[in-house]
Amino acid sequence: MTASPDPDQALALLDEHKGILFKVANAYCPRAEDRDDLIQEMSLQVWRSYRRFDGRCKVSTWMYRIALNVAISFHRSERAHQHLLSGDDHLRDLPAPDTGPPPEDVQALQRVIAGLDGLNKALVLLYLDDHSHGEIAEILGLTATNVATKIFRIKERLRRGLAPGPLS
Repeated sequence: MTASPDPDQALALLDEHKGILFKVANAYCPRAEDRDDLIQEMSLQVWRSYRRFDGRCKVSTWMYRIALNVAISFHRSERAHQHLLSGDDHLRDLPAPDTGPPPEDVQALQRVIAGLDGLNKALVLLYLDDHSHGEIAEILGLTATNVATKIFRIKERLRRGLAPGPLS
């Protein structure tokens, strides 16, 4: 990107890929208030990082990397409620994707994912979003082999932990 980015272009990217932010926030924050704060913090970090985006990877890869790093830090922080945008009101108004309540099997999967640690949660999130092992490795800074091994182990744990259903 250019050294002096166009704010409208940054907002357009945020709007176009907002689903990534909502997906990550839903995976890391069970409470709506925390999700809102996390989405604001992720939006702010994407906004701040926009001028450094050089196009060497896909925009979605870059945004996942930022969103997951922010979510993991946010989740660990005891001061999660203090992370609010302060002057960038236009970033707060990203509308949530219009979806109804998820089916019961999806809710069960969401509960299992919520119980995973940060890295495994990120792996499952990216895997369910149909990213290749190579893309997941690039986003999380792992090797593709490590990603494949971790995903296999998570699947095995899910098979053992869930009653017969969509993942068995």
